Amino acid sequence: MKKFNIRKVLDGLTAASSSSSSATAQPGTPRENDVVQETLQSEHFQLCKTVRHGFPYQPSSMAFDPVQKILAVGTQTGALRLFGRAGVECYCQHESGAAVIQLQFLINEGALVSALADDSIHLWNLRQKIPAILHSLKFNRERITYCHLPFQSKWLYIGSERGNIHIVNVESFTLSGYVIMWNKAIELSTKTHPGPVVHISDNPMDEGKLLIGFECGVVVLWDLKSKKADYRYNYDEAIHSVAWHHEGKQFVCSHSDGTLTTWNIRAPAKPAQIITPHGKQPKDGKKPEPCKPILKVEYKTTRAGDPFMVLSGGLSYDTVGRRACLTVMHGKSTAVLEMDYPIVDFITLCETPYPNDFQEPYAVVVLLEKDLVVIDLGQIGYPIFESPYPLSIHESPVTCCEYFADCPSELIPALYSVGSRQKRQGYSKKEWPISGGNWGQGTQTYPEIIITGHADGSIKFWDASALMLQVLYKLKTAKVFERARGKEEKPSTDIVDEDPFAIQTLFWCPESRMLCVAGVSAHVIIYRFSKQEATTEVVQLLEVRMQSEFSEADSPDPGGEQTPTLPTSAASSSPQEAEPPNQLTAGVNSSEGARDNIPCLQVRSSPLKQSPGYQVELVVQLVWVSGEPPQQITSLAVNSSFGLVVFGNSNGLAVVDYVQKTLLLNLGTSELYSPSDPCQRQPRSPRKPRQPSGGFCDSNDGSNNSEDRCKSPTSGSTSPCNSDDERKQNFIEKVKLKSRRFSKTVANDFAKMSRKISSSGEQKLDLDGKDNAFTRSRSSSVTSIDRESREAISSFYFCESFPRKSGSLASPCLLVGTTQGSVMMVALSLQPGGDQKLQQSLSFASCGTLVQLKGGILTMALLDAAGTMLPPSCEVWYDPNASDEEKEKEKTRRRRPATPPSSQEGQDSQFAVLCSEKQANVVAMPSQTSIYKHNITETSFVLRADVVQMAGAYCIACFCANGHIMTLSLPSLRPLLDINYLPLTDMRIARTFCFSNLGQALYLTSPTEIQRITYSQETCDNLQEMLSELFTPVETPEAPNRGFFKGLFGGGAQSLDREDLFGETTAGKASRSLAQHIPGPGSMEGMKGAASGVVGDLARARVALDERGQKLGELEERTAAMMASAESFSKHAHDMMVKYKDKKWYQL
Repeated sequence: MKKFNIRKVLDGLTAASSSSSSATAQPGTPRENDVVQETLQSEHFQLCKTVRHGFPYQPSSMAFDPVQKILAVGTQTGALRLFGRAGVECYCQHESGAAVIQLQFLINEGALVSALADDSIHLWNLRQKIPAILHSLKFNRERITYCHLPFQSKWLYIGSERGNIHIVNVESFTLSGYVIMWNKAIELSTKTHPGPVVHISDNPMDEGKLLIGFECGVVVLWDLKSKKADYRYNYDEAIHSVAWHHEGKQFVCSHSDGTLTTWNIRAPAKPAQIITPHGKQPKDGKKPEPCKPILKVEYKTTRAGDPFMVLSGGLSYDTVGRRACLTVMHGKSTAVLEMDYPIVDFITLCETPYPNDFQEPYAVVVLLEKDLVVIDLGQIGYPIFESPYPLSIHESPVTCCEYFADCPSELIPALYSVGSRQKRQGYSKKEWPISGGNWGQGTQTYPEIIITGHADGSIKFWDASALMLQVLYKLKTAKVFERARGKEEKPSTDIVDEDPFAIQTLFWCPESRMLCVAGVSAHVIIYRFSKQEATTEVVQLLEVRMQSEFSEADSPDPGGEQTPTLPTSAASSSPQEAEPPNQLTAGVNSSEGARDNIPCLQVRSSPLKQSPGYQVELVVQLVWVSGEPPQQITSLAVNSSFGLVVFGNSNGLAVVDYVQKTLLLNLGTSELYSPSDPCQRQPRSPRKPRQPSGGFCDSNDGSNNSEDRCKSPTSGSTSPCNSDDERKQNFIEKVKLKSRRFSKTVANDFAKMSRKISSSGEQKLDLDGKDNAFTRSRSSSVTSIDRESREAISSFYFCESFPRKSGSLASPCLLVGTTQGSVMMVALSLQPGGDQKLQQSLSFASCGTLVQLKGGILTMALLDAAGTMLPPSCEVWYDPNASDEEKEKEKTRRRRPATPPSSQEGQDSQFAVLCSEKQANVVAMPSQTSIYKHNITETSFVLRADVVQMAGAYCIACFCANGHIMTLSLPSLRPLLDINYLPLTDMRIARTFCFSNLGQALYLTSPTEIQRITYSQETCDNLQEMLSELFTPVETPEAPNRGFFKGLFGGGAQSLDREDLFGETTAGKASRSLAQHIPGPGSMEGMKGAASGVVGDLARARVALDERGQKLGELEERTAAMMASAESFSKHAHDMMVKYKDKKWYQL
């Protein structure tokens, strides 16, 4: 039976009622869906989050269940991340978004208590795959500072900022009437408030004794039964943490002056020992110099040796600039372990959950601000464990992201085999200690790969199959270039202040394994995949000169004023975007003379040893032209079948043959339009007509010399357009990443977002290095004129189609999309591939505009007459370093896709699918008739669009700046899904959002985390099976044996009947105004509260049916048991009768 989804009905009504969002066939054209049978329906789509990967952003607290072996991490944004064995992860979120200040597991109970900065505590049920809150308690008059839940107890102690301690029953989440008031705990003679409660713990050997630490330095041992303080311990320095010895006779305090004090519980007068672990001991016996605070200390004992004391902080003040350290003191040895980031928290993992037994520590989990480290205490040197989690996504900031679902199955093993050689050595040989939970039982087995590009020029390949994430292979593109050793050696030709190797965009062909990346320094690198090591003596370099097609006098700067000397420089992708235009102009016109024919980066001159994996085939660099820096590359595509790479920016496009290492085409954007094209944009300066010469084209200004138009393939002949539009194409991160550039779409998105929140009179560019550095104001006449004249290339698509209208023969073509919404077709004429590849010649012919849409073109694709996607032809992968015989075997093993059939006269055999920021269009080929057109959005614009496969058919998936995710059928462009999912609050989302086949998508939800979502109904239905389980039934270890004499003389652990002490009958009820109980959505009260109206009635009916079915099942089981018992009784009675029937009474 199909599920009824009222949301989809409402979405359908909304889509139907919006005339601007309806797909309409053009007048006079046939309805193509009469021919193409579309199978996708709205029932195939549903949107939901699946899993979140990466390091928890801004962590604030941590807890560990020693029996279940599950780690929980809370963050400053109210998120919870739970980790078990490799592949077992879970994410959940507190609705309030308040910071998680403390976490406490109900050990081996499948539950977790979280305390938040908004003075609320929550009980999470971890026994279900998606954890839910069972109860919440919101304090009204107290601020929570510390929580403590004793092992195997249901009573939670909560310390407050006022110094009071309240007690909560975690089963019912109700407050006990038993309260420990601060004025009762401290001495009556004390005149000052002791400060907040910073520590609570019960004596390991006596549950009736509670140790309370106040911030001022006072520690109180409280007798719960007699309700009075047994001992008070005073120290001059503030307390940060307290730790017990397992025998309950001593405890250790860490203080703000870097000291550790050890106290005997029966000697409160003075500490038994005072040590300063990192303090310099003066010879005259004076007090050591004060150190930084010791934020936390843990005291763990071992049965066979000296105890471990682990602490964070406490370094000497003269260690300025030294990284955060964890100190491990074991016997007479002290090890100081430096960390890469500040320490947030740490937990020592022990063999037993019982606090009154020898702890036997074996590892320390250290939570850092940007990493999670686990240290092995059992090996010499304290090596770290190799983490199985994908926590290194943010090792360098992510700048771009691509997602490939259902890719060739041999790719993941191939990438893993070359990536496994990159692993670091020196890890602990033991197994990862956080090993709880079980993997999901999902049925989806198709391979998925995620590729992330980073600010340091690295590229990471991740195995994302089955809702897991594991790094496969890492490629460092910066190895191709020379590195500056210091600031004084930094090349003056850099166009970015920081991260000159950052990845801007990338293109990957899974079939041929060709990889092409474009960086922010206007460079393109082409890579081939090889399983064998190679040494490249000289890195192949191709320098391309792309010049502006506009005159200087007509190019306005961002402020709308004209600069006579170099008017376009301030409007270009400038070397220092955070500096004023006048400084930039002065820098370009330096005494050294105008820079010309100089690339931004210097390619490595020494031999390059290339490990197995991706190896450099060719480096293409755009060069400075007459003192103007090259423009950022905005689009990129590779065709391995032709051996071509094409890239474009705000000047035009260039086509490079990476096999012959030559530049084949260098065109300005306006030259793509045919002379009679109605969509043509005339340049604002006189231009000489393009002269094709042996496959090369040039696009120079009339002001340039004739020699410049006849450059060799290594120098190129295009021009640096210095446009205000290029500044809008750049993305600048908020936190000091002021010179990192990204796609056109991102710039447009933030420009529109910023216009909504900024004042209407604010027209000036803000160049302070923040995200709001982008503007795209259509209302400004200067900006509009400038933008109109600087049309950038935004999209490419290689295909085999019909370049001429009403033609009958399909041939290789290149579709070119621009930021002005123009889609043009360029015909490629080339010799067949194969062994003659190195001698092939190639020529181009622009066929004019195919169609004009609103907004910049985002994606293009080609469908055949049956609606099936026609992928670009590609070369089968072969190892470039293998022998010729092996290459031939690889080539014959797999064939490249067949060429599309020719079109019969007067009949269309293809559909070109085109999607812009505003519209989608389907054009029949070769008639070039617009069959369907759909206005995706009027008030917003599309950030990302992809043509994807779903349930055996194809559709367009779109993500809009207003947060809507939409899908449109192909070729009729019927709306299938429209959900307001995620308002665009961060430019990171716009930069990294991408769709993939089979209903998968992802985006970077924080600088350190990837959020994966699905828009497939099938995946949503199977999600419960696919998700991992956190809780697994495990028996709690046996309590330590008290021993005969300890049991005889009372030396063992003393238990306490907390129910009798804290229960309502003895302690009474707490004040109702103190805290408010809120039933969680996972509790029965929450379900009852949510069950209202018709849906509530249905839910109640379902619950009642379930209960009735359960009772009937139980009755049936009892009936079967009674029948079995009766049958057994009958059998025994029959046996007795047979045994005694022939015997006399005296024989019995």
